[in-house]
Amino acid sequence: MGSTHTDPAIALHAQLDARLVHAVRGIRLLALTSWPAATQAPFLESVARGQPRLPEVAYPKLDFSDVRRELAAIGASVDPGHPLGRYIADSARSWDLAAGLLESLGTAAVGDYSQQLFGVPEQPLPGHGPTTREAARHFIQIAQELDHELLAPEEHVPVSAIALALQLQGDLDRFFDARIITVELDPDLIAKAAAGATRIRLRTSASFSAYDRAQLFHHEALVHSLTALNGQQQVLLPSLALSSPRTTATQEGLATFAEQITGSIDIERLKRISLRIEAIAMAREGADFIEVFGFFRHAGQTPEESFASAQRVFRGVPPSGGTAFTKDTVYLRGLVSVHTFFRQMLREEKLQVCRWLFAGKMTLGDAQSLAPLFEAGVLAAPRWLPDWVSRANGLAGMLAFSLFANRIRMDRLRPEPGTGD
Repeated sequence: MGSTHTDPAIALHAQLDARLVHAVRGIRLLALTSWPAATQAPFLESVARGQPRLPEVAYPKLDFSDVRRELAAIGASVDPGHPLGRYIADSARSWDLAAGLLESLGTAAVGDYSQQLFGVPEQPLPGHGPTTREAARHFIQIAQELDHELLAPEEHVPVSAIALALQLQGDLDRFFDARIITVELDPDLIAKAAAGATRIRLRTSASFSAYDRAQLFHHEALVHSLTALNGQQQVLLPSLALSSPRTTATQEGLATFAEQITGSIDIERLKRISLRIEAIAMAREGADFIEVFGFFRHAGQTPEESFASAQRVFRGVPPSGGTAFTKDTVYLRGLVSVHTFFRQMLREEKLQVCRWLFAGKMTLGDAQSLAPLFEAGVLAAPRWLPDWVSRANGLAGMLAFSLFANRIRMDRLRPEPGTGD
């Protein structure tokens, strides 16, 4: 790490990054846009009476003027030709958009900021593929065609939050060989689970499936928490520990890819992600909270689950429809982007770059542009890596098969002789 002191450009950007970390401490995007748990009961009661009423959410009035001035000053001070300069400038712009969004809570402007930060359902997937919404509808259709009878008997048995907390705590303690991440129960959580660097919270009243334990382990703990923990090891670039809005698509894509590659994702999970994308599109087209809640109910979710799903769509925006909080569009788009990136790195014999993605919270582009700094030891390699990443041969094998299978045209397949019509 000695080069941080001898290279003037690195020293300059280290100072700017420290200023960035200090400036954005109050910008807690998801915490400040999420609804209080107390909004659920009155709404569900109004539904039960047959007279559903739009929830009323009081948002705080926030002023980030000083923060935004500091972010502008930081962005203007970087060397845009240096990889660290580009990273810090891009991060400052992203945090500025998040600050603007939070200053607009409760108004339609939140939807505009959200679109800039997270994209929209109509956005094409990488490689000029179908739109995110079209992909979502594909997974919804497949999930509806597959019968629940496909589930193994043990997959029908619900797991309590208390039991899951004990199981997950054991999984994490074994992985880290110490108590690094604590699993806690939270009665006030609207989501079923939430992860920070050193804490995973489970909603006390929630029940979980057999898949949830593996999903929480591989998605929440070994991507979201682990990248935050590895980012905290970065002496030069401490912002790599922060959940910058610009890294959301890569973070969620990497986390969902981790579920996929470890066999932890089931079709119901893909359906839940896809339903949220369709709901965002509906809200942007004018559907209000009551209609979006009804959409989730019709798709088979419980009233409580439907409320939690609908509030994700209306975080920060008016519940009357016409706009949406679009963050949940990043899951499918991020998954396809990360999968494509891993295959590209394999083809270019650069699988090591995939490991840098775990050294902190960054975009796919950051991992490539910062690679020389990782190789030079200026930035710290990840202290912890999920097993599926550290076992390069197994990862390469899966990706190599995926690259080859992609060349097979499903629409040109003919039945083998003797296999029926």
